[in-house]
Amino acid sequence: MTKDSDFKQVVRARMAETGEGYAAARAALEATPPPRDPAYDPAYEAARAEQERLVGRLFTAGRIERVPARRKVRVAVLLEVLARFEPGRDYSEPEVNEVLLAVHEDFAYLRRELVNYHYLQRESGRYRTVDAAPVRSVVEQQEIPAWEAHWLPGFLAGR
Repeated sequence: MTKDSDFKQVVRARMAETGEGYAAARAALEATPPPRDPAYDPAYEAARAEQERLVGRLFTAGRIERVPARRKVRVAVLLEVLARFEPGRDYSEPEVNEVLLAVHEDFAYLRRELVNYHYLQRESGRYRTVDAAPVRSVVEQQEIPAWEAHWLPGFLAGR
């Protein structure tokens, strides 16, 4: 017997609407999945889960234990590193090095990779995040995690 009076009212409302008995109305309501959150995006959730799987074991206390050899994993790490930069802000090379040194001792490699993957742009010794997500070739798309397409545009827009 149901003790929740609110649920009983919902069951009784269904009974009045459909003509079902109490047991049938209750079973139908319990079998109906709850309404989905309109903000829920299964592709986003899958991409975030993949990102966590790729980088979760590589960071300890905010630092990269080792730079991964596999490109897709390396790019996933670069996305995590990129989150330490403020979109639209100009950085001097020493400032970039300081941010990257907090992540890994080979800051020059990380800086070069961030530029090579078009996450940072370098001009006259100054660095800044790119203004928009880079357009990827078919070959590049194979080594870029799905998380980039979901996360990067919002990050670059300052969200």
